[in-house]
Amino acid sequence: MDELRDAVRSYLTDRKGASWRAFAHELGVAGLAVPEEYGGAGAGPAEVAVVAEELGRTLSPHPFLQTAVLAVESLKAGGDEAAMARLLPGIAEGYVTATVVESSGISLRNGRLTGTAAYALDGEVVLVRVGDRLVEATPTRRTPYRMMDESRPLAEFAFDDVEVRPAGAASGRARGLGIAALAAEQVGGAARCLEMAVEHARRRHQFGRPIGSFQAIKHRLADLLLLVESARSAALAAWHSPANAAIAGSYCTEAYLTAAGENIQIHGGIGITWEHPAHRYFKRATSDAQLFCPPRAHRARLAAEQLFPGMAGVGRP
Repeated sequence: MDELRDAVRSYLTDRKGASWRAFAHELGVAGLAVPEEYGGAGAGPAEVAVVAEELGRTLSPHPFLQTAVLAVESLKAGGDEAAMARLLPGIAEGYVTATVVESSGISLRNGRLTGTAAYALDGEVVLVRVGDRLVEATPTRRTPYRMMDESRPLAEFAFDDVEVRPAGAASGRARGLGIAALAAEQVGGAARCLEMAVEHARRRHQFGRPIGSFQAIKHRLADLLLLVESARSAALAAWHSPANAAIAGSYCTEAYLTAAGENIQIHGGIGITWEHPAHRYFKRATSDAQLFCPPRAHRARLAAEQLFPGMAGVGRP
């Protein structure tokens, strides 16, 4: 696992401008969770989490989350052999990106799709969850948003009575794994914020001594370390059950927001300048907090499904 982490980190550091196709093909990360019979590595959640964490650490724009996690897991859970044979080999090789969208405003009648999905992760192949079905459809229009976080492009997909291809059964498991992968990304980003804050506290001097020697800064960094390590534990557990995913979705989101904010505060004036990367981590943390649903919605879902089953559906986005 350490070798995979080192390889991904080195690649992202040395080849910052590399395309998704190059990154996915050369390191094989797009096919980590793809079964071997479709050209993938047949790896498990641990390997996927390592890559997600490293991508979050560098704020990489690579579409790993929607392609290698959401789309792959949705196709696997859907169980449609023809769809998997059609789509998974290209995904595994890094030749195609894919995404999964879901919206209450989309309807499927007589094999044709109509409606709009807003704020969706972009991908060349679009899989749509409609009720209990997963279908492949080509949007009539793709409208990109102007994002506060430009490292995570989102788009609106419009479907005007378009023909679909069946891709299997829709499964909530894939969404839970997407939340787990996002939690791993958030841990990577939060850990990098902590690293930047510690580096600055060592270098920055006031009154003839590093600011990291001041008790107030020490306490803030210690609290931040505890928060990041707790988030890492939550993210690791997220892969094992929907309940754990909801916990991680809530905890890791808030941990990342806190870490990004504390990083700016410890840097002081330089932390709010455009030239410093601290603001980019805060923007990613803020956009991540809305990607699947906000922390309170995760908690409401957890309460409804685990504590009060009779309230199932409350808090769903």
